[in-house]
Formats: sequence, structure tokens, C-alpha cells
Amino acid sequence: MRSIIRCIKFLIWSGVLLASAVAGGLYYYANEELPLGPAPVTFELRAGSSLRNVAAQLAKAGVIGRPELFEVLARVLGESSKLKAGNYEFSPPLTPLGLLQQMTRGDVTLVAVTFVEGWTFRQVRKALQDNPKIRAETATLTEAELLQKLEIAQPRGEGWFFPDTYHFSEGTSDLAILRRAHQLMLRHLNQEWERRAPGLPLKSPLEALILASIVEKETGRPEERGLVAAVFINRLRIGMLLQTDPTVIYGMGEAFNGNIRKSDLTTDTPYNTYTRAGLPPTPIAMPGLEALRATLNPAPSDALYFVARGDGTSKFSRTLAEHERAVTQYQRRGRK
Repeated sequence: MRSIIRCIKFLIWSGVLLASAVAGGLYYYANEELPLGPAPVTFELRAGSSLRNVAAQLAKAGVIGRPELFEVLARVLGESSKLKAGNYEFSPPLTPLGLLQQMTRGDVTLVAVTFVEGWTFRQVRKALQDNPKIRAETATLTEAELLQKLEIAQPRGEGWFFPDTYHFSEGTSDLAILRRAHQLMLRHLNQEWERRAPGLPLKSPLEALILASIVEKETGRPEERGLVAAVFINRLRIGMLLQTDPTVIYGMGEAFNGNIRKSDLTTDTPYNTYTRAGLPPTPIAMPGLEALRATLNPAPSDALYFVARGDGTSKFSRTLAEHERAVTQYQRRGRK
């Protein structure tokens, strides 16, 4: 009987020691740094993948060395069914436990779409439609239907979305991204409106947005935004026509073929600032933050004219005579 008891005790202690050894080994494995290289490793966990398949794929990608241990670790911790699908990026230092936690939390790599300053709303919609990581909800909607879904009470979407790079998880809808871009534009526009210089001939944030879109399209060099804005502000103050080509081009729509002719400048449209006084009815593009700031706090200048020098900069003039000389110097002479 005593020998049987001793045998049982031996087996129990052996089991305890073995379990301790296994637990210690698993603990060591879980907290040992993975031999990742200096460059991040990308990995796609597809929906419906089994734990064993995920472990094998991680090993094949060079993320882990022993897939069976990773599988055991996930099962022991009760995480085997909690791995979340998505695109991941693994960078050192990283342990198997950290790897498992990252994948159960769903810390997926974000993808991005960029809206460029000066883009039209048509270009924004195309960028969303062309991105395969974005879930399309608006592709078949008219502009009016889209604006209604976004609760934007404007006749056009032009200018009401902030140009920026937006990061999102794969499968995010285009509607959600547009909503973020619109909210960001509203925030920046309202903030800059509150900080505007006194005495501007602008009655509302909408008018500021319209003029900022013109400044965005007319500026060749970032450092000249304030002067470009000053020219248009000065013209508005004295009731002078804005006479800016980008508004004419916008009003031409798809009829614009890359060249603007004298007849285009005399053909009246709501956006022709050669034939109509004041601002056009809507923005003509997406202004960036610097264009908004320049418009609402223009540089101190009494210039009423500017002409491109041909190197990206402009020559600013106070009088028509000065402007005519500049046109002759920088444009007419160059055509001969």
C-alpha cells in the first residue's frame, strides 16, 4: 500500500513539475522577442482563417519561428477564436504575446486616401471610387443625393471637403470619409473666420470659402498667398471685377479643353468674373488651410493686379499702367 501511495505522489509531483516546466517554457516563449528584421513585416489575416492556418502563415512570412507554440499560446490564453481579420504591420521589438494581443485587438494597419489642395469635388469622388480599400456607397448617387445624405445644405459639394490625407481601416465607406472631410472643413473654416482681420468685404464664412478657393487656384508660390488674397480683397472693396481665369474655367465645365480664349472670357456664366461683379455663387475647388488663412488675413498691400512671371512667381502692381508694363515684360514679349 505504501509503495502505491509513494507512486501516486511521485506521479502527482512529476505532473506538477512537468506542468510547471511547460508553463515556464510557454511563459519564456510568450515574452521572447521575435527575430524580426529592421523593416516592418506586413501580414493579411483573412476573415474565416483558422488559428492553425494563421500560425502557419505567420511562420511562412517570417514573423514567428514555431507556429505550434504560437497556437498553444493562443489556446491556453483563450484567444484562439478572437483573432480579427485585417492588414497588419509588425515591427520590432515584438514578442509572441504582443503579436497575439495586436491581432486580438484588431490593431490593423490603416490605409489612406489623399485629397489634394485645389482639387474639385469631381476629383475627390474619383479618388474614392478608384481606391479598392474603400467600400463604395455613393458611386451611383447624384451630387444632390450625396449632399442630402451628408446633410450639407448647399447647391454644390465644391469646396466643402477639407484637403488632407485620411487614414482609415479597410472597408470604411466613402460616405464616412466624406463626412470626416466635411466636418474638418467646417472646423477650420469657422476657426479661421473667428480669427479674421477686421473690415474685410466678406459677409459670411461661405464667402470666405469661395474666395479662398480662388486664392488656392491662383497662387503659384506658397509665400505669395497673402498677396494674391490682398489683390482680390482690394478689388472687392472698391467693386472692381475680380477677372480671374480659374472661375471662368470652372464655369466652362467639360467644355474646357486646356486653353482659354478671349471668347471664353466674354461668354457670360455665373462663374465668369470678367462679366459679373463680386464672387461666383460657389467655391471652385478645395482650399487648404493656408489659403483660408491668407484670405481672412491677407498681406498688407494696395496691389490690384498681378501677372505670372513664368517661374511660378507673380509681379504685383498698384496701377493699371504698372500692370500693363509687367504684362509686356513677362508675357507679351515672351510670345514674340
